[in-house]
Amino acid sequence: MIARPSPEEMNDTFAGYVGLVEGEDVLQVLRRQGEEIETFFASLELPELHYRYEEGKWSLQEILGHLLDVERVFLTRALAFSRCDPAQLPGFDENDYVRHARFDGRAIENLLAEYRGLRAATLAFFEGLDEERQLRRGVAGGRGCSVRALAWILAGHERHHMRIAGERYLQSESEEGGSSMGSQQSTSKS
Repeated sequence: MIARPSPEEMNDTFAGYVGLVEGEDVLQVLRRQGEEIETFFASLELPELHYRYEEGKWSLQEILGHLLDVERVFLTRALAFSRCDPAQLPGFDENDYVRHARFDGRAIENLLAEYRGLRAATLAFFEGLDEERQLRRGVAGGRGCSVRALAWILAGHERHHMRIAGERYLQSESEEGGSSMGSQQSTSKS
């Protein structure tokens, strides 16, 4: 079990993500989210996956790619911090990462397979940490953070983006009684 981090273990931006996580077992939340992500994205058709609710916004498929990038970056941070690496790690620009990744050009099955493998590695890593290593801290992107906070931030970050998916991408579909995504996709793609 990885206890909920104290506010002092992260900055305010990250604390907002942690606040989105319900319960006290972040590993169980990450397991459940993995199943939910797979079910959600596997149920979507290509027009829905590439839909953008506004010019310049990411598609749903790009959101999945962004979740992959963030999980990989944060897992790297957790590894470095848990191993007492004294280096301050760099930040990253998520928009540049998504722009250069071309997630919309990949098959959703490929992205989901990558997600499945990465989530399994994330869970195995965090499950293998004792409390001492969970409490270790480091700095990345100019922000200090504990290892255990990174697990909670990952869960909250994913919850944040799935809420956006439900509110901004799929809400208009349910309100109108039919899919509006396919017709808007071609005009809203950047």
